[in-house]
Amino acid sequence: MHRLIAILILPILLAPLQARAEQLTVFAAASLTDAMREITTLWTTAGHEAPRLSFGASSTLAHQIEQGAPVNIFASADEKWMDDLGRHDLIAAGSRKDLLGNDLVLVVPADRPIHVDIEPGFDLGALLGSEGRLATGDPAHVPAGIYAEQALRKLGLWQRFGARIAPAADVRSALLLVERGEAPAGIVYGTDAAVSKSVTVAGVFPESSHDPVTYPFAAIKTGDTQDARAFLAFLSSPAASDIWVRRGFTVERPKP
Repeated sequence: MHRLIAILILPILLAPLQARAEQLTVFAAASLTDAMREITTLWTTAGHEAPRLSFGASSTLAHQIEQGAPVNIFASADEKWMDDLGRHDLIAAGSRKDLLGNDLVLVVPADRPIHVDIEPGFDLGALLGSEGRLATGDPAHVPAGIYAEQALRKLGLWQRFGARIAPAADVRSALLLVERGEAPAGIVYGTDAAVSKSVTVAGVFPESSHDPVTYPFAAIKTGDTQDARAFLAFLSSPAASDIWVRRGFTVERPKP
């Protein structure tokens, strides 16, 4: 009798586990946080199950995928870390697309607004003072920091100010340092500055000073399901594109 009851109950116990196993998991760059959450709400309103969202530095997320983290979709803030997954044969065939673009900006606390023309040799020292540090993602691996280093080198400022970088774990952590007044200035994305009332944009880095800020999206081979492909397509739908643009991203158009 007990054996019969166990057999009858087992499918009931397994059902929630199976449902959870089918839930999508999305790893996305920290700078995508607000827009991705809004798009996910739209997705669930349409009757789909809400995916699990995990945000962080693209490098950290890519390493977790390489170590076997169960992921369906990865959205990187640069080509480098998506390329790295490609070299490890982890990207589902035909799923990769460059979906978004962004600006690289210099921010300062909102209560001390200033405008600077960002050009070769501009007076960054005046913003930082004698001891202030420049907050950005860690240039060793975080995309925002990598772009920031490229820009400072191009503008002839890295040799003087590279040692004064306050390297953060991701771009939102860099933004937080400026919001809290722990750094007098920071280099983040335009979309990050737009969601904060505690910082203001002092200037926009010329596109020619760094690699294009591009966001490639892809399905991960081990999580390449029908639902994953459907959500990936939804992320480039007109409804999602409206959200991306409203949040300050540029939407990349397919190459002919």
